[in-house]
Amino acid sequence: MRTSNLLFALLVLVGSRVACADGGGLGPETIEALQSSFEMDAHTRAMYNAITNANITDLALNRDLLRRHNDLYSHKVDVKGVTNQGSSGRCWLFAGLNQIRHRVRQRQGLKDLEFSQVYLTFWDKLEKSNTFLEYIIRFRNRDLMNRELVMVLKDPCPDGGYWENVVDLVNKYGLVPKDVYPETNSSNATRSMNGVLAQLLRADAVRLRHMSEDGASLRQLRERKEEMLQDVYRILAINLGEPPTQFTWRYEPGKSDKKEQEVHDSDDAENDEDGKRDDDSPTRQDIEELVMTPRGFFREFVDVDMGQWVNLFNDPTHPVGRHYTIRMSRNVADGQDIHYANIAIDTLKEIAIRSLLDGTPVMFACNVSVDQSGELGIMADGLYDYDSIYGIDMRMSKAELALYRNGTRNHGMVFVGVDLHEGRPVKWRVENSWGTDRGKGGYWALYDGWFDQHVYNIIALKKYVPEDVLQVFEQKPEVLPPWDPML
Repeated sequence: MRTSNLLFALLVLVGSRVACADGGGLGPETIEALQSSFEMDAHTRAMYNAITNANITDLALNRDLLRRHNDLYSHKVDVKGVTNQGSSGRCWLFAGLNQIRHRVRQRQGLKDLEFSQVYLTFWDKLEKSNTFLEYIIRFRNRDLMNRELVMVLKDPCPDGGYWENVVDLVNKYGLVPKDVYPETNSSNATRSMNGVLAQLLRADAVRLRHMSEDGASLRQLRERKEEMLQDVYRILAINLGEPPTQFTWRYEPGKSDKKEQEVHDSDDAENDEDGKRDDDSPTRQDIEELVMTPRGFFREFVDVDMGQWVNLFNDPTHPVGRHYTIRMSRNVADGQDIHYANIAIDTLKEIAIRSLLDGTPVMFACNVSVDQSGELGIMADGLYDYDSIYGIDMRMSKAELALYRNGTRNHGMVFVGVDLHEGRPVKWRVENSWGTDRGKGGYWALYDGWFDQHVYNIIALKKYVPEDVLQVFEQKPEVLPPWDPML
């Protein structure tokens, strides 16, 4: 019955083509055909009753997948402390700093370590504002409908960014510990601050273009731009606090095995004559104090070479084995655009596994908008079975998802474990930056099929990358436009 109705609808649609060919609108015949194509059979009625009274995602949740799920991993990286980006789009900054901090914490033997994300947020916003105004000056003679200028004006100072932006900011401004420069309400919820900055910057764009129309020189425009940035700095300082130029940091240093034993022996000596420790006696805690500048802290304490990481993509929209860069993807005007080597998905996984087995976390970016549950802490292909509910096929390839804008790199996280079975990954342990109330204490299980379809790139240390992949970076990069799907 359903098949015959569909055939009838198709015939009516074909017959109605002439009626709507001139304008492409929905004519009466087309509407009638659409109505005739719908049949309230038993399955459809059950779905209708369920969906009109319940949440679609709850009904679409794949129960068989949940029954097979577990949180066991054959290999885990030693990590401590889940971060929380709040209501902001700073995942790239949190993920990038998480990748660094775990290495530093392990090397320094610290119980925990978190860098101040708001410190780099301050400088990132200032740099983005400068870059925006530089584009306005550069494009001053273009029509306001110019595609690139429209992109610039659409979002003057957004939260987003990429690994290359982390590198530029850290190398230029250094780092500070989070307890030296903590989060504020405006850094945890950036929408209002961003709106104020956007209005200011667009107003400044108007003024710069008027100056140009009146014959101002490039030097005069840049001098005015620097005056405008004073207002940006003022807004940022009021919302985020002024960043430190020098700070004092007190912390508990790591203890070696020998030192731990000495402390243990000392504790034994303090036991009373009955062999019991006096619980009321004070314990000595070793505290060290650093007085440093942010750049000195990064150079001397963090001591990480940001150039040792490379950006590796599985970009299905372009040939593999090639070097690409995306124009206008920098946050810092004199910084670097995104550039990456495009490689096969299996090679991408092999590099990530090699890193994790050596205890090194791996930053990655993906499309987190599909088939993931913050309540369950699961990312799995087919986690939500909408096809069965609606009786339709919505499948697309990874390349089609990207090219038709249904798949995009919209979130950055860090791999901190992998579950291998006979040498092949079953699932990956993910450290997110959404706090401990989501996922399983802030961690997600990312199944390998989801990796294939929705993970686009990783940031890997060169020592884990095969030589033939590293050689791709020696190619002159092909320049992609700022509307490329990978941006």
